Amino acid sequence: MFFLQVNNQHANVSIVLFFGTIGMLALTIGLIVFIIFHQRKVIRYQMTLQKMEYEQQKMLLNASIRLQEEERQRIAADLHDDAGPLLATARLYLNENLVNLDKTTQLQSIYNAKQIIDDTIQLIRNISHSLMPPTLKNFGLESAVNDQFQKISSSGSINASCRFHDYKERLQSDNELIVFRIIQELINNILKHSNASFIHLTQNNNGNKFYIRMHHDGKGITQADFERMNKSSAGLGLKNIQSRLKVLQGRIFFEKDASQTYYKVTIELNREENL
Repeated sequence: MFFLQVNNQHANVSIVLFFGTIGMLALTIGLIVFIIFHQRKVIRYQMTLQKMEYEQQKMLLNASIRLQEEERQRIAADLHDDAGPLLATARLYLNENLVNLDKTTQLQSIYNAKQIIDDTIQLIRNISHSLMPPTLKNFGLESAVNDQFQKISSSGSINASCRFHDYKERLQSDNELIVFRIIQELINNILKHSNASFIHLTQNNNGNKFYIRMHHDGKGITQADFERMNKSSAGLGLKNIQSRLKVLQGRIFFEKDASQTYYKVTIELNREENL
């Protein structure tokens, strides 16, 4: 009887150990399966993010290429439509028959040709200035932005003002041009779409950060609008801004003031990477 009880106890222990082992094995297999499926889910998510990032970079690159191509086409059109006819007209005044004309007619033809050539030089100078504004090249971003805002304000259609609080150290010249183009694009959008009565720009530094802030009281967009438009085929100007900021490793933020009275755009750069 005693031996039967001992045998039963051993059998019970064996059964408990068997089912315990089976349970642990099942739990281990379940955990492995969960890890595998979770890893696959993470990999699919990462691949989706990479694809989205690739598509966005592709759109930004295409926007940058289109911007450059439009700039080239504009320059080519200006040279072809304006400079070409001017030089052709000057050539008419300076043809080979000029030596057979009387002196008074010769002088008049030379004077007319000189006036046309002067106009052509001014045209080419204007094209050159549109590529690199002389104020920006010679005096820097602060002077160029001040000059731009003075011209806007002088038009009388909108009150425009700007103030640089701390710009003792200039950004690199190439980076100044990029920031200036971004500011121009933002101003252009405000003038075209916002129906604002004022634009105000400020610059300041905070530690290693360089900030440009623009305020206006017209129609504007928020960060959610900007990100949505950046992912769509619309908003070429905003994509150009984003592609330029990518070169500077900068960021841009669009928001509406808490008082709901005006919109604010903030450009943020790392000073050490752009000085």
